[in-house]
Amino acid sequence: MKVKQINASDTHEIRHKMLRKGFPIEDCIFKGDDDDQSFHLGAFEEGKLVSVASFYFDKNDTFEEPNQYRLRGMATLPEHQHKGLSSELLKMAFPIIKQNFCSLLWCNARSEAVGFYQKVGFEKIGEEFEIPTVGPHFLMFKKLDS
Repeated sequence: MKVKQINASDTHEIRHKMLRKGFPIEDCIFKGDDDDQSFHLGAFEEGKLVSVASFYFDKNDTFEEPNQYRLRGMATLPEHQHKGLSSELLKMAFPIIKQNFCSLLWCNARSEAVGFYQKVGFEKIGEEFEIPTVGPHFLMFKKLDS
């Protein structure tokens, strides 16, 4: 398994299959994908991209930290799940985020994924909420050590 930085467009196929199935592929293009401070990571097995995650310089007013990153579009192909790939993507992301002078990473986590995020150090905040066409979510965050 190899983790490396990828282009936003490289994420679209997996995002579509895992997160936006049944919707146009254009729904997989997220606001901020191509911003200078955004970055995207991919995990490869035998040269094939099998897991993706995207990170955006994006402030959520729930948190006091002035500089924050947001995690979006984390997805792994079904046959490659439960192998620790998403954890590896996050491990690679944390130092990149800290290099950009940010100490907090937040996300809107699908309710079914809360356990995963808690295992990698995220905390849940607030009540469950619904994102139309996507489903129930929780706001989660992780403070990154300096």
